[in-house]
Amino acid sequence: MKTILVPYDFSKEAQYALDFAIGMAKKTQNKLELFHVIELPVPQTFNSFGEAGAFSSETSQIFMIELVEKRKRQMAEFEAEYKDHGFVFQTKMVFGNPFAGISKEIADTRADIVAMGSKGSSGLEEVLIGSNTEKVVRHATCPVLTIKGPVKAGDIKKVVFASDFTDVPGEVIERLKAAIDAIGAELHLVKVITPSMFETSRASIKKIKDFIEDFEIDAASYQVYNSTSEEDGIIEYADDIGGDLIAMATHGRTGFLHLLSGSIAEDVVNAAHKPVWTMKIKK
Repeated sequence: MKTILVPYDFSKEAQYALDFAIGMAKKTQNKLELFHVIELPVPQTFNSFGEAGAFSSETSQIFMIELVEKRKRQMAEFEAEYKDHGFVFQTKMVFGNPFAGISKEIADTRADIVAMGSKGSSGLEEVLIGSNTEKVVRHATCPVLTIKGPVKAGDIKKVVFASDFTDVPGEVIERLKAAIDAIGAELHLVKVITPSMFETSRASIKKIKDFIEDFEIDAASYQVYNSTSEEDGIIEYADDIGGDLIAMATHGRTGFLHLLSGSIAEDVVNAAHKPVWTMKIKK
């Protein structure tokens, strides 16, 4: 990895991601960019009855000026704090939509990995609200590491890679290997069997063994795991073996297809308390 991008909104979850990324950067001596997007205020507001109300342009301008100056000071403080920590640390602040800004920055910096904080959501809340993290997981052209709680890079000892082990792109595996090498962890493989997606243990184990041979994987263990759903099984297995991080590939489905089929990777990102590494499979 050469560039670690950390989208930062000054929330505690974003700080968790930054702390983790700093640990990675110290190990790899790669560049770390702290990226902040300031959303521009909308010209009007709506009350609880849906009625539009005037938004004071003067008040808005004063607020934005104060906010920008505050963020500049905070960014400068970050740069001063990490300027002599053995890796390149830089900050960047832009205006606009957070998801659009993050996507552009991933492309502009050719980021090798994005580390993002997330609160997670599920059910109706996920459908109605969504989150910038989920959008980045679904669309990013590089791996995304989602973090919800305080965890250090040095604490990651066991990485669980969950897959059906069929047609896994080589680029995903190479990026996963690089991430594992960077944090010095061991790899554990799991294929989850559910009642609706049944496969014999013999067939599943053969797929895993072929995968290990094809990609020359140095796996500490592999297992076929039974559960009521794939996302539950992945999280349960990681808990059972004391896994510290879950890794998966995602298809990045959008629109109507996403509503119909959903995404196991996004479900795991939402539900898991552990860090989750994902990478979109390019179509």
